Amino acid sequence: MGASFLPSPTFLAVFLFSFVILSVHPEPALAITRHYKFDVMLQNVTRLCHTKSMVTVNGKFPGPRIVAREGDRLLIKVTNHVQNNISIHWHGIRQLRSGWADGPAYITQCPIQTGQSYVYNYTIVGQRGTLFWHAHISWLRSSLYGPILILPKLGTPYPFAKPYKEVPIIFGEWFNADPEAIINQAMQTGGGPNVSDAYTINGLPGPLYNCSAKDTFKLKVKPGKTYLLRMINAALNDELFFSIANHTLTVVDVDAIYVKPFDTDTLLITPGQTTNVLLKTKPYHPNANFFMSARPYMTGQGTFDNSTVVGILEYDDSHKTIQSSRSIKKLPLYKPNLPPLNDTSFATNFTSKLRSLASAEFPANVPQKVDRQFFFTVGLGTNPCSKNQTCQGPNGTRFAASINNVSFVMPTTALLQAHHFGQSNGVYSPIFPISPLIPFNYTGTPPNNTMVSNGTKLVVLPFNTSVELIMQDTSILGAESHPLHLHGFNFFVVGQGFGNFDPKKDPTNFNLADPVERNTVGVPSGGWVAIRFLADNPGVWFMHCHLEVHTSWGLKMAWVVLDGKLPSEKVLPPPADLPMC
Repeated sequence: MGASFLPSPTFLAVFLFSFVILSVHPEPALAITRHYKFDVMLQNVTRLCHTKSMVTVNGKFPGPRIVAREGDRLLIKVTNHVQNNISIHWHGIRQLRSGWADGPAYITQCPIQTGQSYVYNYTIVGQRGTLFWHAHISWLRSSLYGPILILPKLGTPYPFAKPYKEVPIIFGEWFNADPEAIINQAMQTGGGPNVSDAYTINGLPGPLYNCSAKDTFKLKVKPGKTYLLRMINAALNDELFFSIANHTLTVVDVDAIYVKPFDTDTLLITPGQTTNVLLKTKPYHPNANFFMSARPYMTGQGTFDNSTVVGILEYDDSHKTIQSSRSIKKLPLYKPNLPPLNDTSFATNFTSKLRSLASAEFPANVPQKVDRQFFFTVGLGTNPCSKNQTCQGPNGTRFAASINNVSFVMPTTALLQAHHFGQSNGVYSPIFPISPLIPFNYTGTPPNNTMVSNGTKLVVLPFNTSVELIMQDTSILGAESHPLHLHGFNFFVVGQGFGNFDPKKDPTNFNLADPVERNTVGVPSGGWVAIRFLADNPGVWFMHCHLEVHTSWGLKMAWVVLDGKLPSEKVLPPPADLPMC
């Protein structure tokens, strides 16, 4: 199962090239248009001795990988052969002026209905590393996901030694039941949804789960080599710790942005995040195998899947003829020590090591001046139970989640369409609160009233506004880490801390020199995070918690970035095949 980065012949069969020379560089850089065909179809898949019919792309679980170079244009034709409505998000792709291709259902497009097709058309600008694609409607991303591997431009080296091989490692969650039925039931009862039955590495749960020893990801390596592991957390609801027994990993890139390299035994990766690490294998055959293990980092009070997925790192000993008869099973197997489930101090120490390269070639263009400041509380809350119904949320209510106490109500028409055609009346309100309407002790004793307000409210920003946003966790129904993802932008994580944000003291410690740049950041449990970004991408851009249960409960909102004056500062016109609601 040792996956190499090079596409296979079958992979190339779905993949046609047409060459386009870009004339924007003094020397012609070669960019190409790459065509992919995604057929969304049902496929029988068996894990944990449990077979079920699952929504997949091209019958694969996980789905096919997309390989491109920085500067390439992608044309991905998605055809829906299932009964569910479908939309696909290209997570972390900047989508400069191409918001129609971003993918979140009812935000930038109506979903693709049964029997319909849509071509996602976008260019990869100024990004290289690992991202991923996933469904962006209901909980379908539990089985609809796959890697996006972005190579540097031809002739441009990595800012680290070229690895011997590159291997995608994508974490997911397996549910024996249908995840759509799970979230639908939870939304009806108002209670928490059932948790997953296993975590997976590249779709495989590994030997610690019932009946799954044969479904184990094995990474076969050679001694004395450097491997680039392209790690993606595509799990629905769980941040994960990851470690390889007796091996050190060097972090070199997060969310398709290079970072100052640092060594670590263990990674923390939230849903929506990617991390590229270098694995240097031992100089000789160690006569042992090694578990590659992942298990959750859990800070909330709800139930969760408290299990561990493992893959196996195996050293190639084909050069040793004597050992060819030796059974792998006889080799000792080393297991890593992962941090405790709620180890927030590890999480804090790990994230504080992430810094941008901030070099001449890869600068950190942190906004030094701020035009607009926002303070958003993020956390849980409740909605009242409807009459004549018994609800399973706190004290007979329904679970909800909110930003500034606004639980987002999904529209029935796409926000980008409504904005672009000047038809926002009755679709959304442009008056999202810039700070909590009723301030309280956010991380102290929670208020008695936990009810949220509900609405489809957006923030409107003029083109090129520089934004500073503080996201503050609350203790309502328990403090919890929330991985917040912003579509259409990368942002700089300029500060973070515990307790309530202090607008007088805390900004004096902001890092405006080399903060990490990313698209998904964990708001610390019982703390806050400060980000800055330049609103240089016109369109409507979703921002939400990447724990899918919290998104379902309303922990989401959107930013409208208005067109600028120049033609190059305006959203492109909508494509002719844009799906209708």
